[in-house]
Amino acid sequence: MSATQIILLILGYFGVLILISYLTGKKSGNDAFFKANKQSPWYVVAFGMIGASLSGVTFISVPGWIEASQFGYMQVVLGYILGYLVIGTVLLPLYYKLNLTSIYSYLGERFGNYSYKTGASFFLISRVVGASFRLFLVANVLQIILFDELGIQFWQTVTITVLLIWLYTFKSGIKTIVWTDTLQTLFMLIAVGVTIYFVSDELGLSGGNVLDYVLNNELSKTFFFDDIKSSNYFWKQFISGAFIAIVMTGLDQDMMQKNLTCKTLKDAQKNMFWFTIVLTIVNFVFLSLGLLLTMYAKQNGIDAHKDDLFPILAKNHLGIGVFIFFLLGLIAAAYSSADSALTSLTTSFSIDILDIEKKYDEQKQVRIRKRIHVLISLVLILVIVAFKYIIKDESVIAKLFVFAGYTYGPLLGLYAFGLFTKWQVRDKIVPFIAILAPILSYVISANSLKWFGFEFGFFILILNGFLTFLGLVLICRKQN
Repeated sequence: MSATQIILLILGYFGVLILISYLTGKKSGNDAFFKANKQSPWYVVAFGMIGASLSGVTFISVPGWIEASQFGYMQVVLGYILGYLVIGTVLLPLYYKLNLTSIYSYLGERFGNYSYKTGASFFLISRVVGASFRLFLVANVLQIILFDELGIQFWQTVTITVLLIWLYTFKSGIKTIVWTDTLQTLFMLIAVGVTIYFVSDELGLSGGNVLDYVLNNELSKTFFFDDIKSSNYFWKQFISGAFIAIVMTGLDQDMMQKNLTCKTLKDAQKNMFWFTIVLTIVNFVFLSLGLLLTMYAKQNGIDAHKDDLFPILAKNHLGIGVFIFFLLGLIAAAYSSADSALTSLTTSFSIDILDIEKKYDEQKQVRIRKRIHVLISLVLILVIVAFKYIIKDESVIAKLFVFAGYTYGPLLGLYAFGLFTKWQVRDKIVPFIAILAPILSYVISANSLKWFGFEFGFFILILNGFLTFLGLVLICRKQN
């Protein structure tokens, strides 16, 4: 496939997204940008959230994990189910009861302004880095398969990538994203389905034989109960998965902003229920794809591993049809996550940090929000370019979850303390607790194997949340 054809494919794809933005962006103000006027159909939100949850990281990294980790990632996915149950039954009712635009407003009402700003700041750091990880991966792939050939440098690729996101989100924000994410999720799932069909055919499999082949393959081992000290031990992965879901969805403005666009709490809960079922199935399909790709590479003596597995096979070995759908699926998966990240970062910075809803009239709010949208776009470009010189060989998804354990841990501790105790804290000291907890968590995790013969892995999130909770207990005010 020539560079010209790839460019035309990408331009055609974004032409559709910009058309959707135009159709949804008529007479749009801040209420549409932040809340989609609370008119989003729950089933559209549920389907679109699949793409936002998976992202380009999952599209590339999960299939590449099979060779080293088999189906162990499903232990984390099963934990997600428990986490989403907590979100649907505890967090969503709270957010709807308080009629929140930013979910971190709760911390202000519960503890005070310092806690509120602390929670929002940790989200901003987490989401900037998380979104940048995802976009870095996709920009890197596009660089290899297209832009290197055209003599375009990496920073230019990144700038084009972020500019395209800004182009279809700047006017209506979440109102547009609810619909573009639905389209992008569809493209991503079609890409996976088409690839599985062609790879199965190359392996001599057909119909029901594919599932049997996957389930009976040694690489499909899912549960690991053998070594309690290992990071892939079942209960570590399962419990970590539950907490990852709670913090990276339930305590994340990006994901919750979509849920809060539903008309009622009941609709939002239906969205979460069906989202959970579909996401579990889709993750199993991604792992199955990874197994088939791994076996295909082994049988044909192809040197492709980890994050390179899917791109190399799609581009060089599986034919132009698979490559076209791979490219569409990759772009769809990446942008369905990145566009909502850009919008949620703009929302949180506008409302939580600058308090624009309290300080300015509607017209000035819109002007400030547009400037922040541009500013956040520039920040993402700078961070992604910086990652080019930091990330080397480790799977990106592993880095993402480890980092999330350090940045989302304080949010977990703050919300757990707020929801399950009635105690008040010394609000001004909360930022110091939120900074100290991740530092202590890192020190303990770095030495845990030597001190306890134990690897924390994704469990670091729980340790971090616990230390934050404990710190809040220590700074409680005396009750009258």
